[in-house]
Amino acid sequence: MNVKISEIQILPIKPLNGLVAFASFVLNDSLYLSSIAIMTRPQGGYRLLYPTKKIGARSLNIYHPINKGFAEFIEKEIIMKFEEVMNKYDRYDSFDLET
Repeated sequence: MNVKISEIQILPIKPLNGLVAFASFVLNDSLYLSSIAIMTRPQGGYRLLYPTKKIGARSLNIYHPINKGFAEFIEKEIIMKFEEVMNKYDRYDSFDLET
């Protein structure tokens, strides 16, 4: 089965405890997945956290990749889009010193 990720949307937020954005995407033109947190890694780079629901003292996973290869594929695609969005809207890139 070929895996296709499309319609990746990134919502940057004011950084808070390592959280820098939320992501959503469509998987194989059939399933919309959202509320994926983009977090900074202490050693540099980013990682993804998938949504959970707290019920009492327990946290239940809403959804998440079940194998490392697929998780890495999703992470690569989302982080690439996140970096593209952040570079596009970097306030220093559009600052013109001559005006």
